[in-house]
Amino acid sequence: MTISTRALLRASLAALASATALPARAADGSAPPDDVGPDILITAQRQKATIENAPNTTVTIDADTVARTTNAMNVEDTAKYLPSLIVRKRHIGDTQAPLATRTAGLGASARSLIYADGALLSALIGNNNTSASPRWSAVSTQEIARIDVLYGPFSAAYPGNSIGAVVNITTRLPDEFEATATAGASVQTYDLYGHRDTFAAYQAGVTIGDRFGKLALFASYDHVTSRGQPIGYATAASAPAGTAGSLPDRNRTGQPIHVLGATGIERQWQDRLKLKAAFDLTDAIRLTYVGGLFLNRTDSTSDSYLTTIATGLPNYPVALSSGVYRTDQRHWSHALSASGGGGKRFDWQVIATRYIVDRDEQRIATTVLPAAISGGAGTITRLNGTGWATLDAKAVWRSDDAGTNTLSFGAHWDRFRIASNRYATTDWIGGAPGALNLQSLGETRTTAVWAQDAFKVIPTVTLSIGGRYEWWRASDGLNFSLSPAISAIQPERSAATFSPKASLAWEPAAGWRAQLSFGQAWRFPTVGELYQIVTTPAAAAPNPDLRPERARSFELAVERKDARGSIRLSLFSEAVRDALISQSGLLNGGPAVATFVQNVDRTRVRGVELAFARTDLLPRLDLSGSATYADATTRADAAFPAAVGKRLPTVPEWKATAVATWRPVDGVALTAAGRYASRMYGSLDNSDVVGNTYQGFYKYLVIDLRAQFSVAKNYTLGIGVDNVSNVKYFLFHPFPQRTFHADLTIKL
Repeated sequence: MTISTRALLRASLAALASATALPARAADGSAPPDDVGPDILITAQRQKATIENAPNTTVTIDADTVARTTNAMNVEDTAKYLPSLIVRKRHIGDTQAPLATRTAGLGASARSLIYADGALLSALIGNNNTSASPRWSAVSTQEIARIDVLYGPFSAAYPGNSIGAVVNITTRLPDEFEATATAGASVQTYDLYGHRDTFAAYQAGVTIGDRFGKLALFASYDHVTSRGQPIGYATAASAPAGTAGSLPDRNRTGQPIHVLGATGIERQWQDRLKLKAAFDLTDAIRLTYVGGLFLNRTDSTSDSYLTTIATGLPNYPVALSSGVYRTDQRHWSHALSASGGGGKRFDWQVIATRYIVDRDEQRIATTVLPAAISGGAGTITRLNGTGWATLDAKAVWRSDDAGTNTLSFGAHWDRFRIASNRYATTDWIGGAPGALNLQSLGETRTTAVWAQDAFKVIPTVTLSIGGRYEWWRASDGLNFSLSPAISAIQPERSAATFSPKASLAWEPAAGWRAQLSFGQAWRFPTVGELYQIVTTPAAAAPNPDLRPERARSFELAVERKDARGSIRLSLFSEAVRDALISQSGLLNGGPAVATFVQNVDRTRVRGVELAFARTDLLPRLDLSGSATYADATTRADAAFPAAVGKRLPTVPEWKATAVATWRPVDGVALTAAGRYASRMYGSLDNSDVVGNTYQGFYKYLVIDLRAQFSVAKNYTLGIGVDNVSNVKYFLFHPFPQRTFHADLTIKL
């Protein structure tokens, strides 16, 4: 950019600042005071950590590390090398990417919490890997400053959904004028079942920010266009009579099947807009607003492998129609916070957030292809009105500058609402909604108070004790189905629980720390779990009497840190009673068997995690990685005895990561990274004996490469390859094969 362009950008931001209702500092040219001007980001991070005073094991990655080591086109990519985490991202732009942790699998989205600048991105309207997946899409990669991951439910500041992990994303806030432009592209070569194709994705984004006295502004825009590999396949026990082209295979239970075609071949167009503003009301009080808009359009098609022998023309089985759909989404997010303190002894924060599903419509064809390409009968499902709101007030008091006694406390409120309505339509592409044929409504609310006190028993020993008391209520549950006929107004539910926490930390010498932690957590049923309609094989109203799951977790962590890195060994154990898991069982007492959410009497996970990070292990060579072993089994299940003693769904026995970065000269970083997971199972009784097939869960070892070059002062070029060895594996869906990346970032 030219100097005049830079001046124009600054003028535009200045105009925006002057248009706000918040008064700015007089234009006297004076610099902001030291305590509120510089180091805005550092101050925010320090305050957040001290207010919550979390005793959890924590891993942090910053934006520079992500840029050097990761081919990241979406924000969820930034977590894929962190210890014990798996992000089920099926392709670039995927809106259904749940997070798996040490003790929770890919279908347990409600057992982790993801925040961006304090705003909740976890969709706690369900506990699945579809509509309840985290709203990663509310954040773009170029706005990230750092990511902190807290393991386990050991902090009273977080609800029971923290059983697995808490991911805190912090975005940037400038101290002076800055602007960036980023462009990236990726190309995936895909070959499965003898069918080859190439799938491309493109990303472009800009950020701009500046400080105007007491007011700091940061804005970003990001666009992604992508075409992903098929996420499903149409299968049958045998090929349709008179056809050719089907491919023999086995399903996950080992039965012979024929693959008839590919489904869910998605093309997506996504836009993210973000505005972050911080205003210093006084030297001690700051007001911050973060607003975001996410737009998504997805068009999906299917591809038949069959031809009719008599005519040689393509043949389209009915099963392909469900993979033909269109999705239109417009989601808003808002967060407003006030924070401040009284010297070094007291800090406080109040934050309110809102996530609004303003428009969320999916149109699915029921007309058989190829007629469905131009229209015909289908369904329209709308989630308009779904969303959540949260309110938190928290504070911390310190007895002295040495932190001899640190007391943190707070109050919390949230509301989650689901509104799912499905209509018939005569034209799935553009027709008006017809008769309502399926409906699920309801909401949950939680109010909580918490406190946690950390005090030094002796200078080398710190004891933290705390607790969280919660009042939970579910209401307004309504289920309707036209065919078969269901009409149910669900009763209200309520519960009150207490979750104690305790942690004992010992620092025997400089850089050494050993910590034993205990935490109990109650994870209440989500509104989706309570009010889910089961329609196959027989229709039934859902069970509103699901009990909350109670987890008791322990961790013993020993860690060594110095100026060049750290190494940590953690032993962990988690026992859950009344675990909420989707499983097979008798529907309404029998005789029909279906798969739906039930309480599993008791599950247990025991394991060990080793994590390390070292800069300059050898001259200019950085190395980090982790290895996790988890013995995760069902211990008691009266409704499904075949599950007892079997591995928990999608929790692998082994997980590992490794990242090696060599910096041969200043401005060049060459990275090789690996991700590994051992064999997984999708069912509680582990009856899915075949892993590497559609709907199966297989092991994988994926190697990624990245090279980053700093050209002059303001230009950074990145090139890389994900899945270099072209591993073909399934985690229910087929996952990306070899993918080439390139990106360019320009900074002012």
